[in-house]
Amino acid sequence: MTANSGSMRILGIDPGLRITGYGVIDVIGGKQKYVASGVIKTASDDSLPNRLHTLFKGLQELADLYKPHVAVVEIVFVNVNPQSTLLLGQARGAVLTSLVQSGLAVKEYTALQIKQSIVGHGKAKKEQVQEMVKRLLSLPACPTADAADALAAALTHAQTNPLIQALAAKDLPVSMVKTRVRKGRTSWG
Repeated sequence: MTANSGSMRILGIDPGLRITGYGVIDVIGGKQKYVASGVIKTASDDSLPNRLHTLFKGLQELADLYKPHVAVVEIVFVNVNPQSTLLLGQARGAVLTSLVQSGLAVKEYTALQIKQSIVGHGKAKKEQVQEMVKRLLSLPACPTADAADALAAALTHAQTNPLIQALAAKDLPVSMVKTRVRKGRTSWG
């Protein structure tokens, strides 16, 4: 499967220090097909460097196994507890570094953008995301919350990528493409 032949494999990541969700989909002729999903767990009693290493190696193994064309990582925001925000940022850094080290292009979307794309509104609950991922990928059951978030990130890129490719084909800079959510509607600009 090659990205140039109209098909693409996308690895979606929902980063977390304790549990990092992943989801792999194929996009063939504009249709999304489920490949795999799951989680990478770290031991909470392990040292921070070892936990980050577990994430780094786990993502390298996924990249080697599934050979995606692109990785999509959810941009996470935690504002309540500064220590949690710092730890999550370090986990996210390990995730991003591992994906880049594996030679993957990395795209990023906020949780708001992903929920807007998958459910239709940015304040969707985890159960709503899980149910929509199940429906969009014709799964027999809902994936776990972390795996569903990762699959939702991959699906968001699958829906956004054709627009980016169309702009690039017209020699417009892809960096112009950003999503904005205004009054419950997604606009591209």
